[in-house]
Amino acid sequence: MNIRERQAPLRERYKADPASAPIVLRVRSAPSDLADPLHCTVKPDSVSAVAWASGAHRAVGGAGDVPCSADLLLGALVACQETTLRMVAANIGVALEAVEIEAEADWDPRGTLAMGDFPIGLTGIRVRTSIALSGDVNPDRAARLLRSAEKYCVVLNTLRHGVAVESTFEIKEGNDGKHE
Repeated sequence: MNIRERQAPLRERYKADPASAPIVLRVRSAPSDLADPLHCTVKPDSVSAVAWASGAHRAVGGAGDVPCSADLLLGALVACQETTLRMVAANIGVALEAVEIEAEADWDPRGTLAMGDFPIGLTGIRVRTSIALSGDVNPDRAARLLRSAEKYCVVLNTLRHGVAVESTFEIKEGNDGKHE
């Protein structure tokens, strides 16, 4: 696949009309059984036919039958890193023979369980990327591939550099007139 050719009209459009570049990505909760406190479903607006099941982790009482939200976060990191790596490789003409990416995170569930002064959330994330290249690739070119894949990974850079997160909560009137 020729990535440069595929991206060329996008680059041209963004240069000609810079206001057309910024977009808003949105993922929403999807209808699911509200009587089940351990599971939920979320859907990205960008791909309406896709839905992801998620649930509480076993360490806080979950069933362990679907990924927890931290799994989804780490999955997003691995997916972004691999897709970025694949696109950069295709863009610079380097053939990949194998790609292995693993993300792991540290978490103490006692914070989530309100068991004292323990952090709520992940306290460290590590990502290991290993690739094998097909053919004889110049070592400088291979190093450029890895640097570029790291540089252009959206999720990796969002986590590394942080981003303002605004969160609002509200209570609405239910269909039967009672508060939910």
